[in-house]
Amino acid sequence: MMKINVLKALSKGIALSLTISSFAYAEETKAPANESQSWQQIEQKAKGQTVYFNAWGGSQEINDYLKWADKQLQKSYGVTLKQVKVTDIAETTQRLLAEKTAGKNTNGGVDLVWINGENFRSMKQHHLLYGPFTQQLPNWKYVDTKLPIDQDFSEPTEGYEAPWGVGQLVFIYDTSVLKQPPQSFKELLALAQKYPGKISYPRPPEFHGSSFLKAALLELTDDKKALYQPLSLPAEKTLFDNVTAPLWHYLDQLHKVAWRGGKQFPAGTAETVQLLDDQQLLLAVTFNPNAASAAIENGNLTENAKTYAFKQGALTNIHFLAIPWNASAKEGALVAINFLMSPEAQARKSDTKIWGDPTVLKAEAFSQLAEPYKSQSFELYPSIAEPNPTWLMAIEHEWQKRYGH
Repeated sequence: MMKINVLKALSKGIALSLTISSFAYAEETKAPANESQSWQQIEQKAKGQTVYFNAWGGSQEINDYLKWADKQLQKSYGVTLKQVKVTDIAETTQRLLAEKTAGKNTNGGVDLVWINGENFRSMKQHHLLYGPFTQQLPNWKYVDTKLPIDQDFSEPTEGYEAPWGVGQLVFIYDTSVLKQPPQSFKELLALAQKYPGKISYPRPPEFHGSSFLKAALLELTDDKKALYQPLSLPAEKTLFDNVTAPLWHYLDQLHKVAWRGGKQFPAGTAETVQLLDDQQLLLAVTFNPNAASAAIENGNLTENAKTYAFKQGALTNIHFLAIPWNASAKEGALVAINFLMSPEAQARKSDTKIWGDPTVLKAEAFSQLAEPYKSQSFELYPSIAEPNPTWLMAIEHEWQKRYGH
């Protein structure tokens, strides 16, 4: 899903370096969340607070879900959840870095962020996050600890972000049009060559497009282990070239027969779904294993649409919620996160009629709920771990150099 990439800020010239004095201040003030407060005290302080939630705004279903969450939070806790729609969380990171540089360590303009991967690593390294706080949350007891919640793209979470949902890179196809969908990237190329102009992927650095590149590289390269180690450029340029060479060779072939000759690319997953529905593409790309069902429910695809993963499995990650170090409404943000992790909110979120985002809670957490939530299916595809985030920026940069036109 999403959406979300802080290291992209580097390519836009956003300086991530801070002064020595800023680092010293961050080290002095970096401390665990105030565990001396009881949850009752936190809820009491949260009353009347407005939580400014910076989140991707590109999905009407998600936006509607957050409006529902706001109503529930106001009704039950006196907390207002105000979504600040962003196209890329790098926008938020830029703002937080500016506040950090200016020494604005209280009364910040961002109270809650929807993050994962590179953006979490960058925020954590630059001391832009509040915490650790997850152990304070009453609903933490429901979290499925079998999921990879302790690491985010190989970066330890250490209680600085709370799991919200599960993402998997999967494909959608029309069973009435494509009888035998490809089961690998190599088969995808063969399909594209058989039906020129019918295959594409979102333009990197859009989240889904970049994820497509990572998944392809994991299948094609002979050195998968290197992708799970930090990459240091320019010192390891030779390693990067050797590991990624099969990807560029593959894309050179794919683009020749891709949609619009590989000269243009869809803007994001929503456009690939629309192109699939218009029968311009044979496959759409999404990071939600329930996407086809949700799209059918919302009238965006025919009932013949089906989601599936390649034989090797699906690139998988958890997406998280975190609180900036200088948030104005920390208590309100904690209450909001706890609610968004509740069985009620997670069940509603996983409902394909509403959003269809897989839950991070254990199955037994939903036993207390009334139908229809009790019967929701949360099946996931076999997972492939995300590479180390240091590889992504280098891959995106190289893609732009080769194909950005």
